[in-house]
Order: sequence, then structure tokens, then C-alpha cells
Amino acid sequence: MFPGYSDAYIEPSSAQDERYSFITEWYDPQAALIRRYQFLYYPKDSSVEMYDIKNRRKFLSRTKFDHVKVEDLYIGSKLSIYSRQLTFVDFGDRFTESKMGNKNEKTLAIVKPDAVSKLGTIINCLKENDIQVCKAKMVQLTRKDAAIFYEEHQSKPFYNPLLDYMTSGPVVAMEIMGSDAVKQWRKLLGPTDSNAAREQEPTSLRAMFGTDNTKNAAHGSDSATSAKREIEFFFPSSGKSKLAGTAKYENCTCCVIKPHAVKSGLIGDILSVIQDAGFAVTDLSMQNIEKANAEEFYEVYKSVVAEYQSMVNELCNGPCVALEITGKDQDTANRFRELCGPADPEIARHLRPKTIRAMFGKDKIQNAVHCTDLPDDGILEVEYFFRILPH
Repeated sequence: MFPGYSDAYIEPSSAQDERYSFITEWYDPQAALIRRYQFLYYPKDSSVEMYDIKNRRKFLSRTKFDHVKVEDLYIGSKLSIYSRQLTFVDFGDRFTESKMGNKNEKTLAIVKPDAVSKLGTIINCLKENDIQVCKAKMVQLTRKDAAIFYEEHQSKPFYNPLLDYMTSGPVVAMEIMGSDAVKQWRKLLGPTDSNAAREQEPTSLRAMFGTDNTKNAAHGSDSATSAKREIEFFFPSSGKSKLAGTAKYENCTCCVIKPHAVKSGLIGDILSVIQDAGFAVTDLSMQNIEKANAEEFYEVYKSVVAEYQSMVNELCNGPCVALEITGKDQDTANRFRELCGPADPEIARHLRPKTIRAMFGKDKIQNAVHCTDLPDDGILEVEYFFRILPH
């Protein structure tokens, strides 16, 4: 129980009605202050209850939310409840911490330049081993950035070749989470030397996608302490990263993997379809979109489609993954739209069953991805996600 609450104020959990308790925060734009709530989740029926901590009163009576899952609840996650985007900042009681704390170990994964083209396969490997992607972004490291990150290896003979390699192209950094995540991720990677990995652990990621001791596909933190430091390097708690993005803003189109697809573990599948089709992902960012931003982004549809408000609500309903997509010719936007398929997945399944929406969409709102409609809007939409929103 967090300070200030008595056992009488909030019902105790029981074996028949197990519940998890968290402390969440919501920024109230009208009052310009942060409001804190105790957030209670009942996994038996996916219901939620909330209490206002400052005013010591019930804020939300127990209500069923089918879109809220246990895996959505961890420190640092964001969740939308009635258009309020809540940030989970702490456990609300010892029971929740003991039950979920060990499942919420986090570590850093970096997909290195030689393996970015295999990003979808690598993310699927995480999913298959019950490791969740919490944050992700593509960056271009400068030599100074790489020198700071690999400072502990400064005296090693491989230091300069490592810096050369890590600055040779974009990398994808991910905060990942799961039971014993540090150890589990390093096991999936395999031995540091890719040649040794092919001999000793031929199914490991380095065996499949690495070249040698330096060009070895991916990085994983070697301890929980290192993980905390390395996550802060790529995803600073201040929210302001100085690392350079990788968007090209030319011959590009925008793709957004929608929250329902992210929650369903489809990031890797969708990325694999995109990459296997010959498109390049030239920037990537996992983002939580505020309602006002979603309304602004979809404004062109406001008086055009009846589903406008539902589209807005879906885009706010958890993390999405924004992508800049580039192609080999000057018709990237149109060709990528063809890969995505018709907006209605049912129509897509009948007419074009191998498209992204046919394979991964549920309905016209939860249709797996947003893609740019008009070629002239491609750069504008990419700029919205990678220049405007991050600031």
C-alpha cells in the first residue's frame, strides 16, 4: 500500500479476484499540473478502477476495458483511459511488485548497422521468447556518441574498429523487457564472435546475421546495472535525446503501425513484410500519441470519413511505431500503398490477400497500419512524426 492509504480505503485483493496496483500520472493541460492516481487492474475480467491520490477519493468506478492487458502494465508504460494518457511510475503495493517486478526486468538491445535489414526477424525472435519491446528508435551515432557509449572499451584493441563500425550506418536501439531479460537476451544473441556463434550456437542471432567479432548483428547489456546506464543513454529520462535521427525526407512515405498491432505483437511480422518487399525502413520511432496530436494528424479526414473519431481514438490507444519508408524508385508512396492494401481488411482479404492489412488487420479502424494516401504528403507526414512530435 502506498503512503497515505489505509487498508479500509481500498478493498484488499483476494484469490478469487486478484488485482494489480500501480501509481500513475496524468498531465492535466487545463490546470497545467500532474495528477496522480492509484490504478487498479483486475485480470479476471480486464476491469480497471482508479483513485485520486491527492483528494483521496474514487476517480473511476470499476469498469471493464477489453483493450487493457497485463502485459501493458509496467513501470514506464503509457495507457489511454477515456482519452487520458496515463504514465505508470511505480508499483502501488508490495503484492504487485512481488508478482510483476521480476517479469519487468529491462535491458538494452541495439540492432547494429549490418542487421538493420533483418529488424523484423530479430523483433520476432524477441516475441517468440516472451520479451516485449517497450521503446524503440533508429539513430545515427556520431563518433563522439559511440566513444561515450563504449568508453569502458577504450583501451581494447577493437575499440577504434568498433567505433568505425557503429557509426557506419543507422542502428536501432530498443528498451526490451521480460523475465530475466538481461540474461535471456544475451543468450539469444550467442557468443560475441559470430564465427564462434556459428560453431557453438548456430541458431543464435549472431550466428545467423553476424560477420565477425565486431560486425556481430546486435548488442545486449551485460548486467542490470549496465542496462540502466545504457537505456538512459538512448532513452533519457528527461525525454530529450541529443542523438541524431535518420530520416531522409526525400522519395519517402509514412507508415504507422497502429497500437492494436503493436499490442498484438505484430511489429516484427509487419516489418518483415515491408523489408522482404524491397522497401527500406530509413527511420523508426515508437511513440505514444496524445489525442490533440492524433486529431491534428488525421484532420484531413475529419469531414471526409465517418470513422474519423474512431481513427483518432485508436491512434491514442497505446504505443504506435512510426516509420519512414523509402524505395528503389521515385514511386515509393504509391507502391507502398499497394503493399498495405485496401483500408478495409475484409475487402483486402478478398481482393489482395497478401497485403499487410489483409494479413494483420481486424476492421477499418484496427487495420494494422496507416500509410500516406497521396505521394505529395509523404514527406509532410514523415516530418510530423520525426521533426514535430519529438519536440
